[in-house]
Amino acid sequence: MIISDAYLIVTSPGRNFVTLKIVTESGVYGIGDATLNGREMAVVAYLEEHVLPTLIGRDAGRIEDIWHYLYRGAYWRRGPVTMSAIAAVDMALWDIKAKLAGMPLYQLLGGKSRDRVMVYGHATGRDIDACLEEVARHVDEGYRAVRVQAGVPGIASIYGVAKKDGEPYEPADADLPAEHVWSTSKYLNHVPKLFAAVRERFGEDLHVLHDVHHRLTPIEAARLGKEVEPYHLFWLEDCVPAENQESFGLIRQHTTTPLAVGEVFNSLYDAKALIENQWIDYIRATLTHAGGITHMRRIADLAGLYHVRTGFHGPTDLSPVCLGAAIHFDTWVPNFGIQEYMPHTSATDEVFPHDYRFEDGHFIVGEKPGHGVDIDEQLAKQYPYKRASLPVNRLEDGTLWHW
Repeated sequence: MIISDAYLIVTSPGRNFVTLKIVTESGVYGIGDATLNGREMAVVAYLEEHVLPTLIGRDAGRIEDIWHYLYRGAYWRRGPVTMSAIAAVDMALWDIKAKLAGMPLYQLLGGKSRDRVMVYGHATGRDIDACLEEVARHVDEGYRAVRVQAGVPGIASIYGVAKKDGEPYEPADADLPAEHVWSTSKYLNHVPKLFAAVRERFGEDLHVLHDVHHRLTPIEAARLGKEVEPYHLFWLEDCVPAENQESFGLIRQHTTTPLAVGEVFNSLYDAKALIENQWIDYIRATLTHAGGITHMRRIADLAGLYHVRTGFHGPTDLSPVCLGAAIHFDTWVPNFGIQEYMPHTSATDEVFPHDYRFEDGHFIVGEKPGHGVDIDEQLAKQYPYKRASLPVNRLEDGTLWHW
């Protein structure tokens, strides 16, 4: 299983993706996702200069050794660029190993813990009524869990809400970062009304999720968590920035609303205190950003000891390669919670043929050897990279805030 070649494919069929392809001397290849929204070219440069030349001639079966070579060898480690690069390599190597074993990835990990993977969709609306219509559409499509985000009166643009009702939400909407305005007080006074309306219309059986997107202080998040307790949220996500993990300890003292965090995490150490102190209920780290399958297994194992379940980040800026690998991981991992799902464009699905499928609010894992996702390199060339930046936020007085 000696590696003979390793190269990148950068494409933009609706979103920007960086795909790593590793080829062995026998011709068996694996692919991994190296996408980092808005920072793809930094990952490309790091992979091309520091990673790809070191892979040639190595045994693709020594996944653990290669992972530690890349992690420890970086010295200034755990950064998002480094960990995304390592994740791409790791994902591709697991793909190769499963193909050579002639089995789907979930079997190589240890087999099925479940027959299907519950996912949540995204319902948005410029106001509560429009959001409710989107929730209804998702319910009609079979979703059992829906993240709800609605516009707030007095705030022109808000995270998670599409510019026009009925359109897919796209956060990376400009070549250079746009600047949005935020008001915490207006948000806190309005958003509980959204959950009340959802429960009144759809009852208690629907799983309801919400993303605050790091915008509150701990005591503000505690207030929100306490106020929404009657509506039994599946989770309240990213209610404060998580650099200070102890912030979640304060929130936990005041509310029983389940808490989720981690989509911006790069390693186990970003979540260690959160997990060990049981300050969160769901860990949101994803394979592409948190070191791949090898490292995510360690995060999930630690989380399982403390009754914390997985809830992988899964937006459209992560390619079907990441999603396919995640579905295999979700199928295996004992402490699975839920999987985020934002449907890719039809062009993306054509560039990345895959064998997972959506069915009645769940993903059904594929049975092809490997993680079941490939890339059409010739078709990918028709979609050149286009820089796209996420916005930044300012308070109404002009103070720069968390987006």
